[in-house]
Amino acid sequence: MRAVSDGEVSPLGDMRRARPLRVRGRSVAWVPPLLLLVGIVAVDFWTGRDFRILSWIVLVPGTAAAICGVWGTAAYAVLAPLTYIAADAVLPHQFQAGLPDLILAAIGGVLATLACAVRVRGEERILHIEDVAATIRRTVLRPLPPGWGGLEHAAVYLASDSEARVGGDFYDIQTGLHGTRVILGDVQGKGLGAVEVAAALLSTFREAGYHEPDLPTIAARLEVRLERHVRMRAALGREDDDRFATVVLVGFPDAEPETIEALVLGHHSPLVVGPDGVREVRCRTARLPVGMGGLDPSAGPPQVLRAPLRYGETLLLTTDGVTEARDGRGAFFPLAGTVADAVAADPGLARPGRLVDFVRESTLRHSGGHLGDDTTVFAVRRIPPAGKGRPGDGRSPA
Repeated sequence: MRAVSDGEVSPLGDMRRARPLRVRGRSVAWVPPLLLLVGIVAVDFWTGRDFRILSWIVLVPGTAAAICGVWGTAAYAVLAPLTYIAADAVLPHQFQAGLPDLILAAIGGVLATLACAVRVRGEERILHIEDVAATIRRTVLRPLPPGWGGLEHAAVYLASDSEARVGGDFYDIQTGLHGTRVILGDVQGKGLGAVEVAAALLSTFREAGYHEPDLPTIAARLEVRLERHVRMRAALGREDDDRFATVVLVGFPDAEPETIEALVLGHHSPLVVGPDGVREVRCRTARLPVGMGGLDPSAGPPQVLRAPLRYGETLLLTTDGVTEARDGRGAFFPLAGTVADAVAADPGLARPGRLVDFVRESTLRHSGGHLGDDTTVFAVRRIPPAGKGRPGDGRSPA
């Protein structure tokens, strides 16, 4: 599928499609039908009397129906027969087409107006659906203020479906009583079922991330929430027994400003990207994804990995749409190596905004713009204590 990027998802802004045939904000959709009308009349007069195309005037309201509004199309539905009458009357009587073609032009105008009304109504419905999808997306992936939780952050969401606005990828930053927590996850499957799971897990994370003292407790809360969600779906007759989510939880303790705590649940490990290079935050023991905890009841509480994250280093989290992106030969995208080479050439690329832009463009370039899954790139880093202004994301000005 062709991938489309919505760029920074926070905030979304106006998602309405740009209207075509506009110059300096003014619609010029009325121009093509008018040119067609004038052209038909001119050609009819300039050609020989045996070559009559005045009846083609019926095409004018049909063209207007495709690009103009209802009132504009109705105006051409009236103008076309009137122009036909005036142009036909100029010719000698033996060359006049007369009433049959006039009736054809009139009927064509009525049908074109009706067709335009149907088209406009359909476009309004599509815009309404897009507004609903945008609202859902803002609810699932809420806008994050700059510097939220003491972190610089940037994110990019790539939809594998050009019509999609929401999916099973999710992320968030939550401030709390025990420091700032970050989550990134990828729900198994696609469609509205995956969106429901993502919303359920995010709502739980936002509460647990604020109150709970450690990451294993937050992970346990996520496990229970997904189990409850599956049971409810089953009670409604909507089987979701195999639903699970891979998740990365990261804690930024207030007392240790250059240390992070990480818990990886079935997900690939995040990367630390800095001017000195790239390293992986790999947990010692693999844990099952959220929703699959019951498969290993003997497993104890997950062990939290503590790792250094110095000021100036960025934590890069991605979903498998990045690491599993394939090129024409079927080779996976080498994320760590590509980022390491780029940072070695330009250390400033480690800033969150520039980093997510680079990963997005590199992923699309590697896959030829075709992604088989929704893809999220999320980058965060601590704001140094000396930073008193609004943090920049490192993106180049537009």
